[in-house]
Amino acid sequence: MSGYPWGAFGQGIGFAALAAFAVMLVTFAIAVAKGLHRIVDIAWGIGFTAVAVTGYAVSAGEGDDARRLLVTVLTAVWGLRLAVHIARRGRGHGEDARYEAMLAKAPGNRNLYALRMVYLLQGLLVVLVSLPVQAAQYIPGGLGLGPVAFAGCALWLVGVLFEAVGDAQLARFKADPANKGRIMDRGLWSWTRHPNYFGDFCVWWGLFLIVCDDPVVAAATLVSPLVMSYLLVGGSGKRLLERHMARRPGFAEYAARTSGFFPLSPRKAG
Repeated sequence: MSGYPWGAFGQGIGFAALAAFAVMLVTFAIAVAKGLHRIVDIAWGIGFTAVAVTGYAVSAGEGDDARRLLVTVLTAVWGLRLAVHIARRGRGHGEDARYEAMLAKAPGNRNLYALRMVYLLQGLLVVLVSLPVQAAQYIPGGLGLGPVAFAGCALWLVGVLFEAVGDAQLARFKADPANKGRIMDRGLWSWTRHPNYFGDFCVWWGLFLIVCDDPVVAAATLVSPLVMSYLLVGGSGKRLLERHMARRPGFAEYAARTSGFFPLSPRKAG
């Protein structure tokens, strides 16, 4: 669509980067003080929220107010829910095994290595993955919210519900001492081994659909949901978690009957 303010969008990316890296640097300082780098996981959702709120603030007068508010609220709801959940889950625990293993191989100063390989990298990924949220702030008001945008909202809702319900089911399962050492295979976890990652997948493809009313903007930001999909399935999500889970008793049987990502009816044994 002609008339899209690409220059203003470019400036908005700069402000988004400042917001994302500010969140990561503050988190790094807190982590060093506490000696606990696992708190960077909390900053993931906060970083996206900061980018969305910053984009909303700096795009005033540029795009459609309804679309601007919509993507900001949807991103913030997802990001803050995730941050609160991770904070509660990690309360009272020591360093995450993933970060412990990574930092054990650090050449030189462990904290500076973590800054480069975790915090700054995550800040960059927040800016990249959030491009549709940033771009949506500048889509002109005359275009309006079309059916594809509403489909994106519905997909976002599916994703948030999958994450929230899956997280709650897993928390209840772990709270029961009788389940210690057992594989969670109930509720949504019987349909997919990763309802939380599948939920993230839906959220970010849903947010992308909200910019698809403008095909040119959609093409320019398609890389973002693709990158998030890779992170969830082949990057630091499913692949790394299952590498760790594979050592647990019963995981092979669970994997044989349960879909690896997209929800499917559980397969019968044998």
